[in-house]
Amino acid sequence: MNDHRPVSVDCPPPGSLRAVPGLAALLTDYHLCTEAEKGAPVPDASGLPDRYRWETEDPDRAFADATVLVARDGGAAVGCVVVTGPVDGAAEIKRLWTDPAARGRGVASALVGAALERAGHAGARTVRLSVWRWRTGALALYERLGFAVVPSWDERADLVCMERPPA
Repeated sequence: MNDHRPVSVDCPPPGSLRAVPGLAALLTDYHLCTEAEKGAPVPDASGLPDRYRWETEDPDRAFADATVLVARDGGAAVGCVVVTGPVDGAAEIKRLWTDPAARGRGVASALVGAALERAGHAGARTVRLSVWRWRTGALALYERLGFAVVPSWDERADLVCMERPPA
């Protein structure tokens, strides 16, 4: 997409995530793509593992202890990210996803920047994330944004763990 209108990033109020137009679709696309990349494709959200399907069906409950940020182009959601509150000084970025039609416009960078800022305001000393090794574009983005690979805190094979200070 060559249209470079600026996107806005906002934080929908708690209890309103189900009403955010396009958010459930973004979360569903994230999980469907991830399952396919892991070699376990499913045709739709009903085939997702329970814990992931739950996120798409009831994001308010699934992310009750986290902050969900949504990137919008006009009113349409074109990206999302979840950032957890700090635990032992570390916040975590999860579920970063940009609609493929909006990629290349800085949506993911804007979302990560907003997540880093939120984490800093919440008192995090570090922000961490994990990313599948085959998501080379995401790895490059995170490195460009100052994340460094660290020893894994997750036992799943093929996950790369990264961290950096908050903004």
